[in-house]
Amino acid sequence: MHSTATPATPATSATPAATAVTATHCPYCALQCGMGLTAGSDGGVEVVERAAFPVNKGALCGKGRTAPALLSSRVRLTEPLVRSHATGKLTPATWEEALDRIAAELSRARAEHGADACGVFGGGGLTNEKAYALGKFARVVLGTSQIDYNGRFCMSSAAAAGQRAFGLDRGLPFPLADIPRTGCVILVGSNLAETMPPALRYLTELRENGGTLIVVDPRRTRTAEQADLHLAPRPGTDLALALGLLHLVVAGGRTDEAFIEERTAGWEEARAAAMAHWPELVERITGVPVPQLRETVRMFCDAETSMVLTARGPEQQSKGTDTVGAWINLCLATGRAGRPLSGYGCLTGQGNGQGGREHGQKADQLPGYRKLTDPAARAHVAEVWGVDPDSLPGPGRSAYELLDALGGDIKTLLLMGSNPVVSAPRAAHVEERLRSLDFLAVADVVLSETAELADVVLPVTQWAEETGTVTNLEGRVLLRRRAVSAPDGVRSDLEVLHGLAERLGHGKKFPTDPREVFEELRRASAGGAADYSGISYERLREGEGEGVFWPCPRGEEGEGSAEGPEGADRAQGTEGVDRAEGARSARAVHPGTPRLFLERFATEDGRARFVPVTHRAAAEEPDAEYPVLLTTGRVLAQYQSGAQTRRVEELNAAAPGPFVEIHPRLAARLGIAEGEAVAVVSRRGRAVAPARVTTAIRSDTVFMPFHWGGEGRANSLTHPALDPVSRMPEFKVCAVRLEPVESPSGTEAAAPTDKAEAGAPTGAARAAGGPGLSGQG
Repeated sequence: MHSTATPATPATSATPAATAVTATHCPYCALQCGMGLTAGSDGGVEVVERAAFPVNKGALCGKGRTAPALLSSRVRLTEPLVRSHATGKLTPATWEEALDRIAAELSRARAEHGADACGVFGGGGLTNEKAYALGKFARVVLGTSQIDYNGRFCMSSAAAAGQRAFGLDRGLPFPLADIPRTGCVILVGSNLAETMPPALRYLTELRENGGTLIVVDPRRTRTAEQADLHLAPRPGTDLALALGLLHLVVAGGRTDEAFIEERTAGWEEARAAAMAHWPELVERITGVPVPQLRETVRMFCDAETSMVLTARGPEQQSKGTDTVGAWINLCLATGRAGRPLSGYGCLTGQGNGQGGREHGQKADQLPGYRKLTDPAARAHVAEVWGVDPDSLPGPGRSAYELLDALGGDIKTLLLMGSNPVVSAPRAAHVEERLRSLDFLAVADVVLSETAELADVVLPVTQWAEETGTVTNLEGRVLLRRRAVSAPDGVRSDLEVLHGLAERLGHGKKFPTDPREVFEELRRASAGGAADYSGISYERLREGEGEGVFWPCPRGEEGEGSAEGPEGADRAQGTEGVDRAEGARSARAVHPGTPRLFLERFATEDGRARFVPVTHRAAAEEPDAEYPVLLTTGRVLAQYQSGAQTRRVEELNAAAPGPFVEIHPRLAARLGIAEGEAVAVVSRRGRAVAPARVTTAIRSDTVFMPFHWGGEGRANSLTHPALDPVSRMPEFKVCAVRLEPVESPSGTEAAAPTDKAEAGAPTGAARAAGGPGLSGQG
């Protein structure tokens, strides 16, 4: 049994509501692993297994096991903070003082500069209810178009490519359980062994069942070590690699002509684009030998069924949408889509990265994954909200563009559950923009680096202290249940939005009960692509709490389709299930949609779309001044910008600080030794960290994890060039140079480890910032 107990905490800290086990979910990644919470022997909270939950079957990584440590009052905020006009310091204040000041500043900005002077920035870890309410608050109360969220930095390129090809974006169009049953998986730019450890079993089972695994990654990661074939392309060349594979499929006569004819459109143009990428050219661009390209095609096509799964590697590029599109084209050309045990899927990263973008905190979307520019969508949502459709603002700026505009025409910012000072590209510039604001308000669990810059900081509840829904990477809607009481002085994000809305004249439109908010969300999503109208809290509590896959329109059994989004269209205009009907009514509604596209795709004619794409260089290639490529990512013991995990002693002991992964040949050429402090310099900034010399990285590339701020902040270096479709920044590739540092920076390199070791963080590490469990970025 995986379990941990939090240390004893003061009387004001969270205490168990009951001794029984509360079924809930891990607050971290998009697996949303099932876990139970119960009273520990020391008065704290203990994690116990939920073996029946199908995603993780009881298994938890170190981050999940130690999550209750964040419930302690020793590591989190317990009272509002307001910056003193006299001293310039953050000082304790009452909730009334804090909310009054935020409301006054928002009102002033709107009166003096217009509604778009108010910006709103959300997080991919907010529950569906909070993401929904935040988007509604921005558009109804503030009337601003300037809202986006850190999920734009997660899988927006995959979402855009999925919309173009399939007419619908859901991370995985099939359950994780289908992966071990397919014949071949190409895993592109994902290190599941460290980022989602409980999911690695699906790849292990795949191989045990006789399937093959191909991993595409410039590093030989722990995941790549499990592969039958590892391709290590030069960062930024995944698009050329996918096109080269499709070229070989065509040249080898391995296309599925019947599938192409019956279920797709646009093949000839996509085929012509791929044929311009012959194997030898692709080898020169990517560094992947032609024999490996041919073997990849053989393994993928020889299997009766196959899948391609992508993650941030190919997606966080200025051509990420086209790159994912090229991998989708490979699936379509070989008939590996819209069929059982085959298809393209994206491994969403953030805890509610899927649901977080479906219900309104994204710059161009309304609840239900509706387009903000669609008059019918505006009319439907406006009716639910009780406002005039013409009062709703149009699309606003994407995440980085919004952050870049701070202090210009955006004068004030309300930020919930995000830490862009650490997580945004060109982070020093973003920090400067945040400092230039007239007013910044942050709601979070901890005093992050971003919160430290705020004029008002609001302490809010976290995962175990509140009830709400999240949607995992499979599109499985889940209920996270309140297990403990929040410390005195802490309020929920829904209470924050209600308090502000009340002060600004709209309080009745913003309930504080998450169930009441979800009932409204169901009505707002009805008929949309992400239709939740057939899902209720009662239904999510049923059985083992396995969740319900969207789209799930309300309707009697047999109404709608269980294998495609068209059922959501037929559910348009329906109302939510009446609470009084409870579980009886829930059993009568649509069964949910575990597998998409088996009958038709979500386009108007039901056909998937090939999109012709061609390789192009990264926004910034190496040159004489900056001759090395930098790529970034995560490590096992830390998560996102590190606020949660950097406050957990066991995890800090395993990964105490940043490092720079360097190939021995590059290290020898530059005279850099293992553990020696090295400066990594780009055109945007400088980061210092110890060297980790390893053959696991390409000799023309260095790697840095991005979990830390300060001088080891990897995102001081990264490039903000945006994908023209998804507006995803180019986190995964930029040009740098390496310089020796005369004396160590004080940050020691963490030795590779498979499990966290005992140890306590330094005071500085404990105080280091990042988003709380309500946020992910």
